[in-house]
Amino acid sequence: MEIKKKTCLRLGVTAFLLFLAIHYWKSVAGLLGLLLGACVPLVLGAAIAYVINVLMDLYERHYFPGKTAGPAVKSRRPVCMLGAVLTVVLVLFLVVQLVVPEFLSCVNALIRQAPRAVNALLQNPTVQRLIPPDIEEKLASLDWGGIVAQVRKVLTSGFTGAANAVSSIFSGAVTALFALIFAIYLLLGKDTLSRQCRRVMDCYLPERWQKGVGYILRVLNGSFRSYVVGQCTEAVILGCLCIGGMLLFRFPYATMIGTLVGVTALIPVAGAYIGAGVGAFMILSVSPEKAIWFLVFIVVLQQLEGNLIYPRVVGSSIGLPGIFVLAAVTVGGAMFGVLGMLLGVPLVAAVYQIVREDVARRERENAAPPDLDIMKE
Repeated sequence: MEIKKKTCLRLGVTAFLLFLAIHYWKSVAGLLGLLLGACVPLVLGAAIAYVINVLMDLYERHYFPGKTAGPAVKSRRPVCMLGAVLTVVLVLFLVVQLVVPEFLSCVNALIRQAPRAVNALLQNPTVQRLIPPDIEEKLASLDWGGIVAQVRKVLTSGFTGAANAVSSIFSGAVTALFALIFAIYLLLGKDTLSRQCRRVMDCYLPERWQKGVGYILRVLNGSFRSYVVGQCTEAVILGCLCIGGMLLFRFPYATMIGTLVGVTALIPVAGAYIGAGVGAFMILSVSPEKAIWFLVFIVVLQQLEGNLIYPRVVGSSIGLPGIFVLAAVTVGGAMFGVLGMLLGVPLVAAVYQIVREDVARRERENAAPPDLDIMKE
């Protein structure tokens, strides 16, 4: 086989770059980390644009669908994008407006009730037997000067931590703002961006690779789109079941806690427990006994949702059997936390569909041809 000069040059350059990457791995890793950190707003903006685009496509299909020219067509994209963004913002605003004031009132109620609860606890005979009789002598022998110095040190470090927290909040707000701006640009120019990507693929990829990449992207898009729709549907179902059950058992804050559980249920399987913890804390300000019974109710409801509703609603919407849904959530959560839970199911669904279709294709190719003699008879 003839070895071309360009091939040798490419191999030499590749080997040299690989040697540099291995020898200076710390510097390369730091550079890659800096690059990934700089791309966080872009990645976050792309994720926001993808989620909003699902709702935006729905609006575009119903916004003067019979029009092919004129002002209706020119205004379709910006009007539908604005409607989708406003819908998401309105839902978030209603959830925050419904949950936050009641949560703050519950915290204030618990603070007001805390002294009375502590006094009742100290007057309990069982608690008094647990308190050492020489506690006054131990309190008198404490080094109060050292304790005050430690408290002062903790407060000083606390101010530093508060400053760092404010800086982190400001940085997060700036990142979210840039992500939102990038998402808007993506949504407005998605058709142009799609044409540019196809032109680049036509120039630099062989036809076979273009078909493969296009097929994988279509499968991934279908899986993620179906997953977003199914996850939102499942969250609405769980929120309604939680509200209905709480009203049936006469738990306080039924509408608010049910809404919170439904919103946190967007995190697969484990999200409802987050809302349940906040809900139990709020019910605790009314009745500790009801808070315990509420936790029992949420555990039963979550088992019902995790084993019956979630695999059927989300699994059927993405074409993935329920056992694979649970496996994807478990493994993804163990490896990458909440992000792994969110991305594990659609990724496994895409791989499942690709493997299933490839197996079917191979089975058709390897199938034995029909016997011509039998066909003649």
